[in-house]
Amino acid sequence: MKLFKSLLVAPATLGLLAPIAATANEVTVNDFTPSIERTLLAGGEGLVDSDSHDGGFSETTTASFSADFAIGSVDGLANEDTVGAVYGFQIDLSTSFTGEDSFDVSIDAGNGGNTLSQFALNDAGVDDALAVDGISYTFPVGSKTTVMVGNDVAGSSLYSTACVYGGPGDTLDDCGNANSAMDSTTDATALSASFDIGKGFTAAFGYEGDGDGTSGLATLEGTDIYGAQLSYAADSYAASLTYANYDTATTDTVYWGFNGYWTPSESGSFPSISAGYEVGNVSNTDIDTSHYFVGLQWDEVGPGTFGAAFGTQAHTAENAQEFLMYEAFYSYPINDAMTVTPLLYVRETAANVDDETGIMVKTSFSF
Repeated sequence: MKLFKSLLVAPATLGLLAPIAATANEVTVNDFTPSIERTLLAGGEGLVDSDSHDGGFSETTTASFSADFAIGSVDGLANEDTVGAVYGFQIDLSTSFTGEDSFDVSIDAGNGGNTLSQFALNDAGVDDALAVDGISYTFPVGSKTTVMVGNDVAGSSLYSTACVYGGPGDTLDDCGNANSAMDSTTDATALSASFDIGKGFTAAFGYEGDGDGTSGLATLEGTDIYGAQLSYAADSYAASLTYANYDTATTDTVYWGFNGYWTPSESGSFPSISAGYEVGNVSNTDIDTSHYFVGLQWDEVGPGTFGAAFGTQAHTAENAQEFLMYEAFYSYPINDAMTVTPLLYVRETAANVDDETGIMVKTSFSF
């Protein structure tokens, strides 16, 4: 089958990428040329100390860079005989004004690839173009409260959802609570706050609204999402309860998410276990939906991490057919800056249609 023959391309790709990783060294922002710095700082003079501007970042500003390359093929799609290759690139800038706050900007680029949809590498939204993919300011209020305000970021940014599964697939990486944790919205004005209750308990609040659109924030015409979470964490286990209300011009939809995990006291033959279950209800209707997830992860299998998970692909109404997804991955570091992650997954499809089976490899760089 051409699907499996296409896997022969992966080792060749890794062979080309390995020399690049071998030359990667730890760098600081000051190591970059002034021309690159001016590009990154265009329109962002507030990040630089105007009294001592020398073409570089302020002393409190840091930058991190990452790049991902993926190659693979999917059996069960119309273009199943093709091999897809996509990339993603991200720049994260962070600065502090008081030593306790954080002003953060994420700049992304990448290209699409419907064949490799489980590796969502193009957060920029436009192929091969740099775009701001989130800007936020996080600061403390007193000793126990933290507040975040931002745009194109999740209102659940300060939540502590109980999940330790780190699979690379785009469908199951939400741990089963994508709706209650407001993880599926974009281009929203967001507010999030967390409060340390003590003894392992944390409370959090989240909000998202259309602040840069025509409907505005907290209006009858627009969509506003209000949420809250209560979580508890101990040494080897944790649990969280998450609530969200999607308030639109015509209906309100309420979601409740339940998540928990357990980790073994010593790494070895036992994996960590993460599970999530979410229910939804549309107001003034009898429509109830549910969504669930279970993930296992062994953090020390040879040089890397092995994980496997299954769950529903999306919320499913009562008495409707569920469509599940299964995935397994192995993530291992080539060196401190390069990680290779093969992924195998199966997505169930409608009756009389072959299930979608994908095999792909992602190579990630951080510098």
